[in-house]
Amino acid sequence: MSLFDYPSLWRCLAELGLADWQVALEPVLRSRLNDEAHGDFHKWRQTIEQLGARDTRELLMALHPWRKGPFELDGVTVDSEWRSDLKWARLKDAIEPLAGRAVLDVGCGNGYYAVQMSDAGARAVIGVDPTILYVMQFLAVAHFLRPGGVFALPLRLDELPQNARKFDTAFSMGVLYHQRSPLDHLLQLKGMLRQGGQLILETIYVPGKKAWASTPPGRYARMRNVWLLPTVAELATWLTRAGFVEINVVDKSRTTTDEQRSTEWMSFESLREALKPDDPELTVEGLPAPRRVIVVANTP
Repeated sequence: MSLFDYPSLWRCLAELGLADWQVALEPVLRSRLNDEAHGDFHKWRQTIEQLGARDTRELLMALHPWRKGPFELDGVTVDSEWRSDLKWARLKDAIEPLAGRAVLDVGCGNGYYAVQMSDAGARAVIGVDPTILYVMQFLAVAHFLRPGGVFALPLRLDELPQNARKFDTAFSMGVLYHQRSPLDHLLQLKGMLRQGGQLILETIYVPGKKAWASTPPGRYARMRNVWLLPTVAELATWLTRAGFVEINVVDKSRTTTDEQRSTEWMSFESLREALKPDDPELTVEGLPAPRRVIVVANTP
């Protein structure tokens, strides 16, 4: 039996009018979701297959580190690095209701937000994330929570067939600053949305009223691969240039060590170690500490 439920995925895509995606995606997914795809894949597969037959906590801990959560799974609290429930609370009432909508979740991680989207009534959630471990975590979560119509695929956005224009809502949270070309990312998201569809975009911003963006010279908050950090005004400019309308800021917040921190479920260094010990307003590199903005925008 396949670890991944391909038939359900193909049926879901067909119902969304995306049956042609199977030809493009099936060979890629089968290549990545097999024992030769990653050095730890066989171990992760065994973990998933043993759920229900062995100690749940021990098995879930074998999928460490858990970045997003928390989850309650078979009586076990997975206390992840991020209190993702806090971010969800900040945005859930500021977006178009998800009931009956087809959703694309870019950078879905282990599916925490995708599960919330399903619980909010979304008819289908297609999540993409290139990190295989996070997809395996989602399969563990799905074993217990059984979120119907929700999938996490080990893919990047640019690996999906482009300009589908079938999704009612697209989420891109914590992804934009990892893109070499943020405008291309926004254009790809717009191409996935139907006319009148909604984008929910969450990203790091830098303070300032003028439209400009900062490029960290090296790491930012100890993160590699951070390319551009815009002011909110510059972010609105990017969205406008990409063709979005009705652009609204629904939340701005400072990331705190109560929301992002090390736990036994993510025992590596976290935000605390990324901030200057004597000045938490700055990162260890001397740059402004992380501030996050949530913006909603529509396709015309």
